[in-house]
Amino acid sequence: MDVLSFVIVGHVDHGKSTLIGRLLYDTESLPPDKIEEIKKASSGQGRRTEFAYLLDHLEEERKQGITIDTTQVFFKTPKRRYVIIDAPGHVEFVKNMITGASQAEAAVLIIDVVEGVKEQTRRHSYMLSLLGLNQVVVVLNKMDSVDFSQERFEAVRKDADEWLKSINVEPMLYIPISAIEGDNVTESSANTSWYNGPNFLESLDTMQNKQPPENKPMLFPIQDVYKIDDKRINVGRVEAGVISEGDEIKILPTGESTKVSAVEKFLEKRTQAIASESVGMTTTDSVFLDRGNIVCVPGSEPVLTDTVNASMFWMTKRPFSSDMKLTIRCATQETSCRIERINKRINSSTLEVIAENSDVLENLEVAQVTIKTKKPVAIKDFNDVQELGRFVIVHDENICAGGIITHVG
Repeated sequence: MDVLSFVIVGHVDHGKSTLIGRLLYDTESLPPDKIEEIKKASSGQGRRTEFAYLLDHLEEERKQGITIDTTQVFFKTPKRRYVIIDAPGHVEFVKNMITGASQAEAAVLIIDVVEGVKEQTRRHSYMLSLLGLNQVVVVLNKMDSVDFSQERFEAVRKDADEWLKSINVEPMLYIPISAIEGDNVTESSANTSWYNGPNFLESLDTMQNKQPPENKPMLFPIQDVYKIDDKRINVGRVEAGVISEGDEIKILPTGESTKVSAVEKFLEKRTQAIASESVGMTTTDSVFLDRGNIVCVPGSEPVLTDTVNASMFWMTKRPFSSDMKLTIRCATQETSCRIERINKRINSSTLEVIAENSDVLENLEVAQVTIKTKKPVAIKDFNDVQELGRFVIVHDENICAGGIITHVG
């Protein structure tokens, strides 16, 4: 059975955790003791059953009513299994939201129909665009608070649609729901007789699994090297194409060429591996691969460069300064770097260009930048091979920025 992972994002308090809790409850994906625990926790705080408590495990989250960390939960329908990534909506936890969204194949944007499109709605949806997530369903929540008004639904949908089109996101559907009451979550609701589309659960089954790039030239970033007896087994994840026994390969950045002697997987006899598989590989010659090397097909190599042009999201409270000692990580590659130029500074919730050719970058701002690396790195356009087209910037062992490469060469 297929597995699809999707992330739920939106402004704080717009109902992400409640929607997931209701979905798990209605699909009978919860053990009875967990339901009892939630009922007790809710009554202890003088509230009706709060489905959000199913996700907000931390006591601090329950007190504040916000999701702090990304949470992964699982359920299934007759069609497939699902991994739900609940991403925090609060402005302080944008880094956690991006971490969650980067692991997803699709996204659900939730909007409180009373409050409408808010700052974090815009910022989170922009991050979905930046991460290349193009399967998006928008749910307009808390319809019970507006007496299931079609007029209010249409007004918020229009506002959201205008924003999303401006960032090149085209939602598959807009669905009116009440997560707390269950309307249009797993069953269509009589309260929205004016809506004739699928309910939320049905919409998930229309999403497509992301196809691994098997038909592209092979790319195999080396994650580690194990020495077993007299063999050096180079392990990693095939990011594109197929790696097979006997293949001619080239190693970057050294430029050495050799052949694949064997493809190995624990307790399996293999002669090849395809995109998305994690395997070991040995070579016919005594070449010494190391973490960060990229194994590829001669003649179809990624671009090897020390200059990277990218869109980057700054996500630390400390503003960027040119004296920062930075490190770039792309796939398994890692080297020191500096931000040579900030070509544009952009407000991530309005897309307003704050400045051009700037030397300043503040928390939660997006920038078009030129990055200079100490050692050449192998890169691809993000839309071609995501793993070699995205990166993070590290300062003092903390991730301070992330970005994607949308133009190579």
